[in-house]
Amino acid sequence: MQENEATIITEALKGSQKAYEKLTLKHKKAIYHIIYKIVHDNEITNDLVQETFMKAFINLKSYRPEFRFSTWIYKIAANCSIDYLRKKRINALSLDQKWESKNGMVGIEVADYSYHPERDLERKERRFSIEEAITSLPDKYREVIIYRHKDDKSYEEIADLLNIPVGTVKARIFRARELLKKKLKELR
Repeated sequence: MQENEATIITEALKGSQKAYEKLTLKHKKAIYHIIYKIVHDNEITNDLVQETFMKAFINLKSYRPEFRFSTWIYKIAANCSIDYLRKKRINALSLDQKWESKNGMVGIEVADYSYHPERDLERKERRFSIEEAITSLPDKYREVIIYRHKDDKSYEEIADLLNIPVGTVKARIFRARELLKKKLKELR
């Protein structure tokens, strides 16, 4: 008969080495898989599995029995893996720092390829086209589109505001979208 995990944890808290072994055997395989998915290295995974159990057993007093033990220890495993990856990060090169060379102090200049005036202009034109298309809609369609997409109102709220049935709101929004599609296609 398999012992209740709560009983095993209680025994581990009392210092039972067998209880620690039982918890380790029960969760080792799952913890290995969790860590391996994060670090993708067998040797490092084995080290982090050991570290996970050391941290778990050192902090076993902080485990709260109203939660599943597996969730608690799996979180420790994930955190150990993430901590490992953070420590492993390569040293970054500062673009602001200057270095001494035989020709004097040298800095790094990097071109900024993120600015695209054409793309920005296209976005502005598209936004203007959409605004223009919305403005050109008949009143009953324009107001439902504005309430729905600019003011983020629900169908029910729009129906209350306009004192019309929800079905009419849905139909008007559908028709307004169709008209907008047609108008925007013409602008292309």
